[in-house]
Amino acid sequence: MDRYERILALHRTLRNSRYPVTVARLQDELGCSRATVYRDLAFLRDALMAPIVGDGEAGFRYDAAEADRFELPGLWLSSDELHALLAAQQLLSRSGGGMLSNALAPLQQRIEKLLDEHSSGRQWPVDRVRVIPHRSRRMDEQAFRFVCSAVLERKQLSFEYRARSTDEKTRRTVSPQRITHYRGNWYLDAWDHGREALRSFSVDRVGGARVLDAVARDIDEAELDRHLAGSYGIFSGEPKGWATIRFNARAARWVADEHWHSQQQGRALADGGYELRVPYSSPRELLMDVLHYGADAEIVEPASLREQARSLLALALSNYEN
Repeated sequence: MDRYERILALHRTLRNSRYPVTVARLQDELGCSRATVYRDLAFLRDALMAPIVGDGEAGFRYDAAEADRFELPGLWLSSDELHALLAAQQLLSRSGGGMLSNALAPLQQRIEKLLDEHSSGRQWPVDRVRVIPHRSRRMDEQAFRFVCSAVLERKQLSFEYRARSTDEKTRRTVSPQRITHYRGNWYLDAWDHGREALRSFSVDRVGGARVLDAVARDIDEAELDRHLAGSYGIFSGEPKGWATIRFNARAARWVADEHWHSQQQGRALADGGYELRVPYSSPRELLMDVLHYGADAEIVEPASLREQARSLLALALSNYEN
């Protein structure tokens, strides 16, 4: 443990201890000599102005009246915490196809500088963190920035939106509620003032965005979840029913560990299979995910959803008849 991490560990130990901590215990926790413990205590007290009280006989602690108000100056993180932060930064910058790289570049530089201070200039192989984007969509970085700014600043947002299903282009004015990352893509949950309803917008279909001066209308979190997260999929709406899907033993080893919905219900079957129940409103996305498992999955109910799956499979099979 280097001095930086010893000071951080010493601070945490003294702050979390209700009673004086002996020098022997500090030696054991910090993995250093008695003289080093005293030097670190002196640095923490004299240079960083920590409210240390006590002596070598009874032990050391923070003054109870000052402990809650004292914080180490600057950013004090352990090497493990910095490595985790650097890995998270790499994940964010690479998962969006580089969209966030420019915005996050200063953060990466600051993290790497802190790591260098920990390790005497050793270079960290950030290329060891590998992120492979899968079916992510191209996105206008400026539009993404405007959307994020409107969400965080609680301002209304105006933009042109081209629906993927119809290719229809409309102008929307919305009160942004939250931005959601789902299956490699970004979505905006918002109150649409023209439709007077909650809507989700795929950010890659947003163009000509501008943040307005008008304050955004805030919708209660419970109402957002009821309308936008109550059913299966990103464009879910309030649930209209429950779907029961049965997976054979081969697929069960995967599905039993998968998160399909916050309210999902699952149970193991006697033959080694797995039964999953999820609430749904629009069946399109649920059908695609079930059909992804091919012959390893079967929709049991409702009958209408089962019939839709059968029709889709028949259409797919017709592509191979000749």
